[in-house]
Amino acid sequence: MITSLDPCQGSLHKGIFLFSLPLMFTNILQVLFNIVDIAVAGHFAGTVALGAVGSTAMPIFFCVGMIIGIASGVNAIVAYYVGAQRSAMRNTTIYTAFSVCLASGILLMIAGIALSRTVLGAMNTKPELMDSAVLYFCIFMLGLPAMSLYSFGNAVLNAVGDTKRPLLYLSIAGIVNVVLDIIFIVVFHLGVMGVALATVLSQILSAVLVLLAVFRHTPELDIHFSNLYFNGKSALHILKIGVPAGFQQGVFAIANSFIQMGINSFDAVMVAGCAAEDRLDAMVYQVMAAFYIAGATFIGQNYGAGNKKRIFAAYRISIGYAFAAGVVMGILFLLTGRELIGLFTPDAAVVDAGMKKLYIMSFSFCISAFMDGSVAAARGLGKTLVPSFIIIMGSCVFRLAWIFTIFAYFRTLESLFLLFIFSWAITGFAATMYFLKIYKSIPD
Repeated sequence: MITSLDPCQGSLHKGIFLFSLPLMFTNILQVLFNIVDIAVAGHFAGTVALGAVGSTAMPIFFCVGMIIGIASGVNAIVAYYVGAQRSAMRNTTIYTAFSVCLASGILLMIAGIALSRTVLGAMNTKPELMDSAVLYFCIFMLGLPAMSLYSFGNAVLNAVGDTKRPLLYLSIAGIVNVVLDIIFIVVFHLGVMGVALATVLSQILSAVLVLLAVFRHTPELDIHFSNLYFNGKSALHILKIGVPAGFQQGVFAIANSFIQMGINSFDAVMVAGCAAEDRLDAMVYQVMAAFYIAGATFIGQNYGAGNKKRIFAAYRISIGYAFAAGVVMGILFLLTGRELIGLFTPDAAVVDAGMKKLYIMSFSFCISAFMDGSVAAARGLGKTLVPSFIIIMGSCVFRLAWIFTIFAYFRTLESLFLLFIFSWAITGFAATMYFLKIYKSIPD
């Protein structure tokens, strides 16, 4: 059953919060897939395996970002048609989105495997980490089609108000991932290969479960897998919103690849420490992202229903929640960071290295709310091209300029990671101004 929560009616404070909770846990579980990989690798396969998995973070983020971006286009369009009560167009979008998402996952998988060594080499991956990093990355790429289909199903269910079942399915897959990690690493000693295989198999399971929910167990949608068809106009609509959103995520990965190159210029201990701390960063981002997704869904449905006042209220509330989450989690991780990073590795030197990054990031997380929240809100109104340009300038061009000037001069970890707070502040201001502009253009 789809949750009875209606984004077009009732308290927005309560509605957005309740809608975000399952999304939050769903996002956290997605991060936990990778956290378990790194924790098991660090404890049972050593520092080299930990560094190898961590070295693939940015190219993996690029591929996953493209998938999430395209799925966000599906979410925005379906939410709009739900709010406008146009069921025929809603279902056409869903049927077409299945093919679009699957094709995207397959293309990214092929490209990722073909370019794996080249990309990792360009990022200055340490020679002692290269073979293991390539192996992990290539196996992980095999799971991208399944990840794409899960993201498709998750986007559809979220758009119609169901955030509970995706959480349940990912919980099941997460448990399977943990069990397989232990079996493959501890019992069969497969090392990095076992870590990657566990993740891929759990992704396939989550995809199967969410597809069954969309096509067989959601009678309110009245769609069936046997009725799949492709509509070119609908596909272009999805790609028009999804590709810029995906490219926007990809730009983050490209810019962050240069950051990874900066990290890789330090020793292997520092690389491993930053890889472990990255998982804490990802946890914060995903908790905050739940509020962005909720905001975009509420904005999309109210846009379709013509409720202008609720659009701005949803925007303001979702960013407020995300900002608060960034503050609280930043403080919490700062206080418990050493113990949390210690979950990934028993090496005290690696923990010390990770804490150097966490000291900076813990004060920076909340600033990203204005950038990501405004961009997600614009996507809810069907606008992605200009926000993507803003992201490129603020989070790519600015970061590259910083790396080749500030970091190149000081060559310290602090001078590298301070770029986050400055780029988020600049980009957030521009994205906020753009959202306010397009909001004012909506007829009363």
